Amino acid sequence: MGMDLHKILDTTVPNTSIKRCMLKNVNEQKLEDLIEHNLKSLENMIDYNLNNEIKLFRISSDIIPFGSSEANTVLWHDLFNSQFHTIAEKIKTGGIRVSMHPGQYTVLNSSDSNVVKKAIDDLQYHADFLDSIETDYTNKIVLHVGGVYGDKEMAIKRFAKHLGYLNDSIKKRLVIENDDRSYSICDVLELGRKYNIPVVYDNLHNSVNCCDVSKDDCYWIMECANTWNKGDGKQKIHYSQQDESKKVGSHSPSIMINEFLGFYNNLGDDKPDIMLEVKDKNLSAIKCMNCIAERKKPKALEVEWSRYKYAVLEHSPNDYVKVRNLLKDKKAYPAIEFYNIVENALNVCPSKGNSINAALHIWGYFREVAEEREKKAFFKNIEAFNEGLKPLSAIKKFLWKMAEKHNNEYLLSCYYFNKGL
Repeated sequence: MGMDLHKILDTTVPNTSIKRCMLKNVNEQKLEDLIEHNLKSLENMIDYNLNNEIKLFRISSDIIPFGSSEANTVLWHDLFNSQFHTIAEKIKTGGIRVSMHPGQYTVLNSSDSNVVKKAIDDLQYHADFLDSIETDYTNKIVLHVGGVYGDKEMAIKRFAKHLGYLNDSIKKRLVIENDDRSYSICDVLELGRKYNIPVVYDNLHNSVNCCDVSKDDCYWIMECANTWNKGDGKQKIHYSQQDESKKVGSHSPSIMINEFLGFYNNLGDDKPDIMLEVKDKNLSAIKCMNCIAERKKPKALEVEWSRYKYAVLEHSPNDYVKVRNLLKDKKAYPAIEFYNIVENALNVCPSKGNSINAALHIWGYFREVAEEREKKAFFKNIEAFNEGLKPLSAIKKFLWKMAEKHNNEYLLSCYYFNKGL
């Protein structure tokens, strides 16, 4: 099974940012600098995946800025050949399967010929990039069918017609996915079967835009499985959960483990690759992987606790104590119970006192090495926060800079600094 980190990694993984620029600022040197930076970030992401045994990863379409635009005249395939090869070797060594997902403006079934041309150019860019990192055709480009334009039947016919404009390098990578507005899983399956295109099932999209409520996730996953041929690799699906605080179809901040396990355990023995679409990205990926792991590694929970502990302390000192007691037995592997406690803690709104307490624990790493002016600045921030004059983010930003200054890898990988927790 695989997990998707959904474009970019969480902010607690250093040096994985993807940089962009505005069209008016584009020039060759700027683009070369951005591409070099982004490819290095991608390599760091792959390294993270290797270290955490994550085998499925979606690469951001923004990896090459303006990759399908005439504004980008950089011969990036050749210029960065060495970096591409290094990334390719790491992907192969780790057995990682990658994919890309063009954005909302890549609409193949548009009635506007200019939009269609841009869509084809964009799909070609994605195929070229996946070729550049030496991946085979099991590494896919995921596409939505597009718009309805007032006549769904005609829009579907246009999609089929425009498929004929694509070359084999795109066709062999293309997979299509149901969406939450226009094209249900029934629509997409009909297209997939007719034109021999693998179908990706998205559970949250289906819950919003369902064509047959009598059929469950497992039924649709089995139907989609039949569209995947041997050369396409293992079937892939998208899994996400609803953010209860936002509009229907919005991805949740984190994957709730009990809900995920209920879904996962119903899939039977021959499970597909599962891509998580979730805001906290790698945090949920590792959580789910630890809870379904066949090889139980107690050390993995200790590593996770080292990452979560100060975030938990900030939200709920009581749950902090519960986890410490839970993990006293170094031979046990209470993964599900561990994550249930963590999830419960992170759902608690932190009090001002608990926030200050956690910040002081982090400050303890710098107490002996901080300069006098830094000590004054820290406690001035604490006082201002306590009096309601500054947000907690000001304290965290200061502590993050201290962690970077002293290259404290332990703190730099700590989820305390994650804005979504």
